[in-house]
Amino acid sequence: MLVSIIIRTLNEALYLDELLKMIQQQELSSEITSEVVLIDSGSDDKTLSISKSHNCHIGHISREEFSFGRSLNIGCEMAQGDILVFVSGHCVPTDNQWLQMLCQPIIDGKADYTYGRQIGGKTSKYSEKRIFAKYFPQESKIPQEGFYCNNANSALSHEAWQTYQFDEELTGLEDMDLARRLVENNGKVAFVAEACVFHHHNESWPSIKRRFEREAIALQKIMPQVHIGRRDLVRYIVSSIWLDTKAAIRDKVFLKQLKSIILYRLSQYLGSYKGNHEHRVLSHKKKEIYFYPD
Repeated sequence: MLVSIIIRTLNEALYLDELLKMIQQQELSSEITSEVVLIDSGSDDKTLSISKSHNCHIGHISREEFSFGRSLNIGCEMAQGDILVFVSGHCVPTDNQWLQMLCQPIIDGKADYTYGRQIGGKTSKYSEKRIFAKYFPQESKIPQEGFYCNNANSALSHEAWQTYQFDEELTGLEDMDLARRLVENNGKVAFVAEACVFHHHNESWPSIKRRFEREAIALQKIMPQVHIGRRDLVRYIVSSIWLDTKAAIRDKVFLKQLKSIILYRLSQYLGSYKGNHEHRVLSHKKKEIYFYPD
């Protein structure tokens, strides 16, 4: 059985070499082999030279053509594997069992789509680490209820991808959209806590705001019943800052993290609110902002 590991990249040189080395160190059962397919969207750092040094299969997508779903579909078309694994170029497996654990529920026929745990890296914001802990707990659910999924660390059967493919028009959440359609047709999604990665983020505050904004725009299509009012906005900001502050006091990092907590939660919910209320057809300029990663 061949597993294809697909990585989307744009200037990912900082962590890519570490990621590819950890992929090479994975311990797999005797019937499994792997390949790495990298889809680059215009890197001008050392991303491509690092990829070539690790013998990756490299594909390209232009800035004008780019969307998150389209780049993944191109990678899946290039891939030869029975299972398609997606991992962010700034995620690094925490151990050498990651790949086997992530794929095992698909191999066993217990799921069609799996996603693994994510924990923050050294540069991750305090509030983001708390979000990781909420959505990626320490206990697996095989299969899970619902269609939440995250392509920063996931695996999909090639058959399921052929059936559903990723929506190339979405500004984000292409993973949840495919998972929703799969679950509606009796497919199964599983969360595998043992398949864990460090997710390294060092985004600016405007970048964080744009990320949540584009995801909220995508969520309108996936779950049109979700609306964020002004009262919701205030309540979410206040409650999240309060809970993060309590946790920071408990962790004895209150003074160090207070500013970061406030700025992160403001960026998160102001972006989500704006995206939730963006109902116009996106202009070319807006599409570049939302589709093309920073």
